[in-house]
Amino acid sequence: MVHGSIPALITPFRNGIVDEPAFQALVERQIAAGSHGLVPCGTTGESVTLSLEEHVRVVELCVEAAAKRAPVIAGAGSNNTAHAIELAKRAKRAGADAVLVVSPYYNKPSQEGLVAHFKAINDAVDIPIYVYNVPGRTVTDISVETVGRLAQLKNVAGIKDATSDLSRVARHRALAGEKFIQLSGEDGSALGFNAHGGRGCISVTANVAPELCAKMQEATLRGDFETARAIDDKLAPLHKALFCEPSPAPAKHACSLLGLCSDEVRLPLLTCTDAAKAQIRSAMTHAGLI
Repeated sequence: MVHGSIPALITPFRNGIVDEPAFQALVERQIAAGSHGLVPCGTTGESVTLSLEEHVRVVELCVEAAAKRAPVIAGAGSNNTAHAIELAKRAKRAGADAVLVVSPYYNKPSQEGLVAHFKAINDAVDIPIYVYNVPGRTVTDISVETVGRLAQLKNVAGIKDATSDLSRVARHRALAGEKFIQLSGEDGSALGFNAHGGRGCISVTANVAPELCAKMQEATLRGDFETARAIDDKLAPLHKALFCEPSPAPAKHACSLLGLCSDEVRLPLLTCTDAAKAQIRSAMTHAGLI
């Protein structure tokens, strides 16, 4: 079962192109640190600025480096249903274990449109699907009732919920069932999400602090919330700092401080300002990372 700390991996760039050795080194670092899964080509991976060829290549690199030691949940979201289907097909062909499919952004589909979108992907590609609800980025919110309907589709295995509404965990469980895997999409509330019955977090912070995130998740899943709180207290400033400017620029800067990759991002994102860099460094120091 998918669970625990699942980093939404950054995609390192160097001189405008994907830094393949750095990316595979990041994957190796995550597995060595105890991360429980991997998400290439999600929002944090700047998927919307990757070409189709780059997107597929990053998934292939992740699958190759992971070598079956952790499940790979490949980003396959688009506001164009046909393109989302193509991404899901390519992810399966590359060897991904599942796909993460975001609610279509910009189009603002109705709830019936959302059901039709996910059903089309479900019917076209036989691979586990994790629905990604992040209305702060997509505008459209996948309602609890719609999630219950999506859970009836053969391939829909779970959800990444980034709504910050912890009450949804119980409501989703009531409509989707105990086997429906609920993952948090927000590091700051991930501990509370698991306390309500969640099974893990697709994490930005885990790019920077994979071992701490993995240990925090493991503590919550065994019911040791005292240990989990102590770890999360160390991470709390970092959770905030990694969103002090548009993500993933802060995560990339933090990783650059650790010597893992450059802090290069693609337009329309910009690298961090000096004020952001100071906040990130302070948070990393608080967490004992530097």
